[in-house]
Amino acid sequence: MKPGTLFVVATPLGNLEDITLRALRVLKEVDLIAAEDTRHSRKLLLHYGIATPLTSYYDQIERRKAPQLVDELRRGKSLALISDAGTPGIADPGYHLIQAAIAVGVRIEAVPGPSAVAAALSVAGLPTDRFTFEGFVPAKPGPRRAFFTAVARELRTIVVYEAARRLEACLADLQAVLGDRQVVVVRELTKLFEEIVRGAASDVAARLRQRLQGAALQGEVTLLIAGGETTIATAEPEALEAAIQRLRGAGLSLKEIARTLARERGLSRREVYQAALAVAPPVRAPS
Repeated sequence: MKPGTLFVVATPLGNLEDITLRALRVLKEVDLIAAEDTRHSRKLLLHYGIATPLTSYYDQIERRKAPQLVDELRRGKSLALISDAGTPGIADPGYHLIQAAIAVGVRIEAVPGPSAVAAALSVAGLPTDRFTFEGFVPAKPGPRRAFFTAVARELRTIVVYEAARRLEACLADLQAVLGDRQVVVVRELTKLFEEIVRGAASDVAARLRQRLQGAALQGEVTLLIAGGETTIATAEPEALEAAIQRLRGAGLSLKEIARTLARERGLSRREVYQAALAVAPPVRAPS
């Protein structure tokens, strides 16, 4: 254990088996663990027989307590930062402590592990080559619709966190602003009642309503939203025509051109095909 080191340690989302051997060792060996909720984290530590002292480090005291913890690090103590679940700093407390530690030259090490964002993306079935994490969806209707308006032109898969009790209203506002996008609701990830619902937003909302029959949805939700499509109208026509001509000259069929450019530029395959028909129509064999 290196003295004066801040370890940013990922902990299980729900299933206590989802913790690395390195994380367990670090939590045992550090001088102090800064936890988002000491009562919650104590269950994890008791499960693995870890007796390291705990101190609270949650949103409301993060700015005030960061300097105190940095002082401990500067005195040579080692410290582990953990959140209630997943990776600290990802929509969880940690940013101010890490910034303060960097400012005074404290060594920081990542102890990677569970992350709700990565876990949800891995099972969602939406494109993962490019995605954006947008944190928590605003709780009130006005800001929530403004939030969806701001990401309406986003081409990448969108990942957000939402409270289960607000999910129905969230999906309604999503449809009103973004249309009936493909979405994936990942609820209670890695826990006993884990649930994954995929489909158009209206279909997902209807299925959840039918299953719940008036009961309130419980738990934590990671919501994934398919990115929008760029249309030919918003693409640069000259650049697109040049790309079509180049690929046609390389011997690609119109279908291959549509598939290639749609993937590369985030365009609608059908619209690229229509553009290719206009720019480089197929050569008809002489009769």
